[in-house]
This record gives sequence, structure tokens and C-alpha cells, in this order.
Amino acid sequence: MFDVIIIGGGPSGMTAAIYASRARLKTLLIEKAGCGGQIAITDHLENYPGFEEGINGFELAVKMEKQARTFGAEIVYGEVSSLQLTGETKKVVLANNKEYETKTVIIASGANFRKLGCPGEQEFIGKGVSYCATCDGPFFRNKEIAVVGGGDSALQEALYLTKFASKVNLIHRRNEFRAAKILQEKVLAESKINVIYDSVVEEISGNPVGSVENVKLRNVKTGEISQLAVNGVFVFVGWLPNTAFLKDSGIKLNDAGYIVTDDNMKTSLEGVFACGDVREKILRQVVTACGDGAVAAISAQHYLES
Repeated sequence: MFDVIIIGGGPSGMTAAIYASRARLKTLLIEKAGCGGQIAITDHLENYPGFEEGINGFELAVKMEKQARTFGAEIVYGEVSSLQLTGETKKVVLANNKEYETKTVIIASGANFRKLGCPGEQEFIGKGVSYCATCDGPFFRNKEIAVVGGGDSALQEALYLTKFASKVNLIHRRNEFRAAKILQEKVLAESKINVIYDSVVEEISGNPVGSVENVKLRNVKTGEISQLAVNGVFVFVGWLPNTAFLKDSGIKLNDAGYIVTDDNMKTSLEGVFACGDVREKILRQVVTACGDGAVAAISAQHYLES
């Protein structure tokens, strides 16, 4: 019997493990693949406090994992297949049929960026392909880049990237944006932004040992193929919260599939908390994920004490 089981080993989950185990709660963290989540594939994390020259994402993940283990958290690797979250005793079942019982559960399963699925995208992640303007924008000072998407996020991030890039090519598959009108007005008034409508990215290419150099575009109306020379491609076509395993769990999700919580990370079920990118929130960054994890662990502690 554990005091708390944390599902997910990204920054929020590992922070929750640090705080929970340091509070002398018997803590188990379950991670599907490897601790770190999205930061593990981030080459250079520049905006995490305390590292004035930045830090490699994988290195930061290793430090967090070691810190959680130092305070006594147990970590096992496996995929959660089912959950029983009602009642005082909750049960977590893994795909290998191993079962764990706990008094509280913290869900920190994160979210994955929706990908384009075109050739070259996976190969150039961290080498010019990015899904976070706040994280990677400063690396493209005075360079020409492409932004893919047509919603609020795509337009907001395109505007943000004009602070760094010499030119931003905003590529959208339709002939009009889905974003708020005020964002559209700002984008169309920005001289650094070149809008390319009715187009999709067919391929991303470049130097295999270097970085992105080119994107192949296809006009969806005419079928015409064109080439666009850019140094980076920022993809903002949506996010996919990792909540499929919560089907029939009773946890309240919003229309986009994110877990609904209050400010204390409490979900709709007693003794069940959520933190990080998997929950409904306005900013998804490493630093906010860590903050969520700390709050979730303390909330679980208070729940147990009460």
C-alpha cells in the first residue's frame, strides 16, 4: 500500500515525487518509457531558472530523477492499463498485469504535440523542428523560419517569433484562419510575417548532421509544389493530452480531453490529483509543470492528513 502513486515521469511527476517522498509519504512513480517527458528530447533549455547558460533537457531530467530517488521515491517502468479511483483505496494496474494499491493518485501523464506526420519531421526535431516558440525562438535570431497552423496558438507564436526571426512564413491549409479576429489583424499588419494560405507541408529537409534548410509545400487547391528555404519549422497544429487511459475512470475532462482541476490540483474525484501538461491550463512550460507537481504533492499530503 502506497500513500501516493504518481502516473508520469515528466517534470511535474518528478517534482511531485520529490515533494511527496520528502514529506515522508510512501511514494511510487510509474513512467511508461523514460523519465523526463518532453524535456528529455530538448537539446538546450534556456528559460528554466537557475541555469544562466541553459541546460540540456536530458541532463535536467536525470538530475530530477536522482533527486526523487534520493528522498526515497520508488520508480517503476510500465504502462498503466486500468485504474480504480473511487473509494479510500485506489488501484493502478499495468499492462503486465502488475497491480499497486494506494491512498492517493497524482496523474502527471502530460500531453504530446500533434505532429504533421510528414517526412523529415521526426528526423529534425531539435535540429530546426520545434513545437515551442518560447523554448526555441531565441535560437533563430535573424533567421527565416516557417510556422505551421491557423489557430490562436499558431498566430500568437508567429507574432512572438517576429522578436527573433528576420522573416516568419505562416503556413495554413485553409484560405482563412480559425484564430480570433484580433490575432488575425495583428498578423496581417506585421511586416515580418508572410502568410501562405491553402498550403500544407509535404516534407522537411536539410543537412542530416546539421539543421533544417527547406520545406516542400503543396497547394491544396491547385496541387502545385513549391520549395521554401527556411532554417526552422515551428508546428502548432494542436496538442493531444495523454488521457486515453482515463476512459471510464470518472475523472472530469474538458472538451479537448484535458483533466479539469482546481488551483490545488484536485480533480473531480476524492484523493485524485492532476498536474502538468495533462491538466487544463493556459501555459505549458517546464517551470509551470514543476509548480503544479509541488502543489499536487502537498494537496495529497493534506488529504491524507485529513
